[in-house]
Amino acid sequence: MGTTTLGVKLDQETRDRLKTLGQAKDRTPHWLVKAAIQEYLEREEQAEREYAEDEVRWQNYRTTGYAVANEEAMAWLDALAAGERKPCPR
Repeated sequence: MGTTTLGVKLDQETRDRLKTLGQAKDRTPHWLVKAAIQEYLEREEQAEREYAEDEVRWQNYRTTGYAVANEEAMAWLDALAAGERKPCPR
């Protein structure tokens, strides 16, 4: 995979903070910025995947009207907490 340069304008305070943290962690500010961007992208992409799953579930509910009863879901969660591996109610 190739790389490219992306310029980011930062105020001096942020640059100083990156430099200070980089020194404390024995990392360059560049490394910290790359790590922060990767972490952000992973978190936001996961949130988007979860949102898409939720949307599919919501549309399924609107179409079928089927839902798992709270009691059934709570019993399943209690079993998981007790170490039992039961299939997720559907």
